[in-house]
Amino acid sequence: MNPDTHLTIDQLPGRYVTYARRQCLFFSGTSYLGLSQNPAFQARVIQAMSQYGTVFGSSRNGNLRLRVYEEAEQALALWTSAPAALTVSSGMMAGQVVMQYLATNPDTVFMYGPHTHPALWHRTAVPLPQQSFDSWVADLPAQVQQQRARPLVLAMNSLDAVRSVAYSFDWVRQLPHHPALTLVVDDSHGIGVRNRGIWAELSAQLPASVRLVVTASLAKAMGLPGGLVLADSVTVEGIRHTSFFGGASPMAPAPLAAFAGAEELYAEAQVRLARLVTLAEEVLLPTGLFRQAPHYPVFYTEHDELYAHALRHDLFIYSFAYPTPRDKANTRIVISAFHEPADIERLGEVVQAFGGR
Repeated sequence: MNPDTHLTIDQLPGRYVTYARRQCLFFSGTSYLGLSQNPAFQARVIQAMSQYGTVFGSSRNGNLRLRVYEEAEQALALWTSAPAALTVSSGMMAGQVVMQYLATNPDTVFMYGPHTHPALWHRTAVPLPQQSFDSWVADLPAQVQQQRARPLVLAMNSLDAVRSVAYSFDWVRQLPHHPALTLVVDDSHGIGVRNRGIWAELSAQLPASVRLVVTASLAKAMGLPGGLVLADSVTVEGIRHTSFFGGASPMAPAPLAAFAGAEELYAEAQVRLARLVTLAEEVLLPTGLFRQAPHYPVFYTEHDELYAHALRHDLFIYSFAYPTPRDKANTRIVISAFHEPADIERLGEVVQAFGGR
């Protein structure tokens, strides 16, 4: 297998990925909780498909509606501690439906944190800060003060999942008063992994004058093919009645139906993942090759050559240019709840051999 080429396979990757008759342990992807590969969760989806089919290709604002959407959104709002929730077909759509809604006022100013995901860009290209997140935050109060006369949107990721860097949001307590400030946070790589997402943490700290909106892809840890918007009920209703939302087909109803009542499966996967991450920390961090957000299932390394070494030893890890082919490759090891402790031990052996060259 040539490490300079991509793999094209014919099955969902899980604990293993098979290529050219070789079975490789799989330490890539974003299925952190392993729900997509979980037989019990798959059975729930299959059962729901017998009731809802594979897709509902109609507007959510039409004169015939499926009750499962409102029921699942109520469940997601309760699960995340948010006042209201709205589901859409993808995480990208979740970000865009929010940003297009906020951009309807032409006077609105948008400010972006470092590495903000394109889902939150209000245009096809936006300038992103080249400084660290902490440095950007330190400059925020003065920048917010300068924009007091216009509606202001601060958009950012909840963490840097690509480089496994956690962000502190303690600074939101000290945000200067602004008459029309909205904080939009993409929690795609946090929801389900870092407990039930960032809503509860942020809402407890934000000044009452700041409107909070959280968006997320549900296709990562949550194992659902769709996107999520969390906000106050007035904002959610406003988004729901836009042409951007009403003109789009919703996410498939069966996976949403499967989510309702699957809390135990999610809780079990979270406990299992936490144990596996602890094992991985014990074997990977002493090598000095990795950076990891505390207790997060992603281990980032600057040593891109680790990919070829791992592949020679039948381990497939994450390593490719992102988000465009022009960007630098980023190499990381991803731990998922479907792994076994023996997999982590083997991973440690291969990585330690690489570090001891």
